[in-house]
Amino acid sequence: MTAPIPVVVAGALGRMGAEVIKAVVGAQDCSLVGAIDNTPGKEGADVGLELGFGELEVAVTADFEGCLCAVSQSVRDGGSGAVLVDFTHPSVVYEHTRAAIAYGVHPVIGTTGLSPEQLNGLTEFSAKASVGGAVIPNFSVGMVLLQQAAAAAARFYDHAELTELHHNRKADAPSGTCIKTAELMEELGKSFNSEEVDEHESLAGCRGGQRDSGLRLHSVRLPGLVAHQEVMFGAPGETYTLRHDTIDRSAYMPGVLLTVRKVGSLGSLVYGLERLI
Repeated sequence: MTAPIPVVVAGALGRMGAEVIKAVVGAQDCSLVGAIDNTPGKEGADVGLELGFGELEVAVTADFEGCLCAVSQSVRDGGSGAVLVDFTHPSVVYEHTRAAIAYGVHPVIGTTGLSPEQLNGLTEFSAKASVGGAVIPNFSVGMVLLQQAAAAAARFYDHAELTELHHNRKADAPSGTCIKTAELMEELGKSFNSEEVDEHESLAGCRGGQRDSGLRLHSVRLPGLVAHQEVMFGAPGETYTLRHDTIDRSAYMPGVLLTVRKVGSLGSLVYGLERLI
């Protein structure tokens, strides 16, 4: 029987981290071997007891590199390739991804906020190190389907705007998912939303952020929301709207586990769940 995949979760005590730990513990082919979180006063606590899952015999640590080093050593001693699942903060995601690759641990990154330049650099670094990884702006299969539909519709519509709505504790805007959707629509190489009037804003930013392609992206942050996205296309006499709503974070877990299972076979860093399904 194949040994279970060792999994480290960064951001273990957060809302997404808790869902990931629950999914990993419930998967027969995965094994939770590390829980990283910098919440004050939680160092050394059993992560399962902290999250209400029962004792898991995995202690919370704030030592990110120390945890990766220990896991990497155990893998070299005969285990299978370890995986880091990261749901932390945009300010540290680049360093976390690079450190995981350096220690030979496959990064599965759900934290958004990486710049295109950072993504390119990490892809080159992972290829040189022969350590596969995945940066996934959104783990929902339904969102991948929306993105593919948006890319297809972009062939037929010259006017489109994107709106993403998230809870008010999300640090970055626009969301990585919304940016990824725009990028897929832009692969046609066309321009959108040609100006028909001399537009001006009486309130700066009310028309959203404009990309070089002309696509406009809008961000909403409110308590009570989880993650939602809408792409609206317009043409004379009609509109066409695509929308995806995440009601609960458990919707992401099939995509997380799929990525954990496949990332060890990758030769470098990939971007987007559509690259794996």
